[in-house]
Parts: sequence; C-alpha cells; structure tokens
Amino acid sequence: MESLFSYVASPSTCGYLPEQLWSLEYDYVRELNAEEYQTLMLTGWRRFGRMLFRPHCRACSACRSLRVSVSNFRPDRSQRRAWKANVGEVRLRIGRPMVNRARLQLYDRYHAYQATHKGWPLHPAKDADSYAESFVHNPFPIQEWCYYLDNQLLGVGYVDELPAGLSAIYFFYDPDQRARSLGTFNVLSLINYAREHKLPHIYLGYYVPGCASMEYKPRFRPNQVLGVDGAWHDFLT
Repeated sequence: MESLFSYVASPSTCGYLPEQLWSLEYDYVRELNAEEYQTLMLTGWRRFGRMLFRPHCRACSACRSLRVSVSNFRPDRSQRRAWKANVGEVRLRIGRPMVNRARLQLYDRYHAYQATHKGWPLHPAKDADSYAESFVHNPFPIQEWCYYLDNQLLGVGYVDELPAGLSAIYFFYDPDQRARSLGTFNVLSLINYAREHKLPHIYLGYYVPGCASMEYKPRFRPNQVLGVDGAWHDFLT
C-alpha cells in the first residue's frame, strides 16, 4: 500500500443521520492490492476508487460495517419474491468497469429519483471524469455487474472480489423498474455468486440504525456487525 495523503474532515451534517454531525477520515492511495484492502475493510474502512474512508465521529458510533453469512443465508418471503420476479428474465453480465452515456444517464436518473422521493441531496449531473474517478479508476481490478432486460440497462453495481468474500461498493438502478426490487435482486445475486465460489461472506458496507436508505441491509440474515471492540458480532440471525 502506498498512501499519497490522508486527513480528517471537519464535522458537518451527517449524511446518514441529519440530526447528528459526522467527520470522516480519508486516505488517498496510489497503490493498494486486494489483500491489503481486505485487511483495512475488516477493521471498518471502505473505499470509492482510490479514496479510503471511515467514520471518525466524536459523539456517535452508529456506523457499523455489516456482513452476511453466505453458507447460512436463507431468503425471506419478499426476497424469494424478488428473486422469482427477475431470475431467468433479467440478465446479469459481469465485466470490467467502464463509463458511457447509458451508465451516466442511469446514474443521474437514479439519484434524481432518490432526491425527490427520499430526501437525498441533489447533486449536479455526473460527468465522465468524476464517474471514472469513483468507479473505473481503482487500485486493483474490480467487477462491474450490469443487469439487462433484453437490451435495456436496468442496473449497475460495483463489486470487490476479495479473498474473504465479495464487498458491494455501490449499486444504482432504473427508478422506473423499482417494482422489480433490483437492489434486493442484486444482493441475492452476490450471495449466489459467493456461494458458487465458496466465499464465506458478502460485505454490504455500513449499517446505520435510523437511516431509511440502509434498512434493507440487516434483512439479509444471518449477519454480523463490526463492534467498537474491533470484533465481528452476530447481529440478526
């Protein structure tokens, strides 16, 4: 691992719990391999592109990394319904990350919908350079999971395949197809892939109780969260 610079951001309104303040610690890396990132991820770090980050909040410890046990996972009724609605009809293609007009338009439509209906901040349209910085330029090879209905791009996810499992980086989808529960289908597809490749866990990033956008994560059971003691503890089984 080669770090170019690191810093701790000044406290500001929390992106997960608006009534709280947050402060993130950042580390921008030139070089990082999958094994090194896994070691960091297991202690609570996450990443977008070459930027690593983790919470560094003085008054709050709500953010907890969450992982799902692949071998013991059993879908609930709504998850089985989402799988049945999509499998055999929606096609998954796994490849290398790229940027094009279809991906940019889908990303912008998804975030515009989330801003209107879920209160997310509305950001300017994503351009090719900023998209590539977030998802294409990575310190080690990652996977791009694209979901298609016929030739229509429905969803795009970015995934780290690590020795200890799959780590979901980000996923966005066509808001006009939200009835398909594509977010759920994506996580189920990750679990299915991990099972086929004998990977023990999938990592879903941070879970923050009270944040509506993260309520789906602990529904994939059994799961564990990373405690303040640095150990993984059974959460919902």
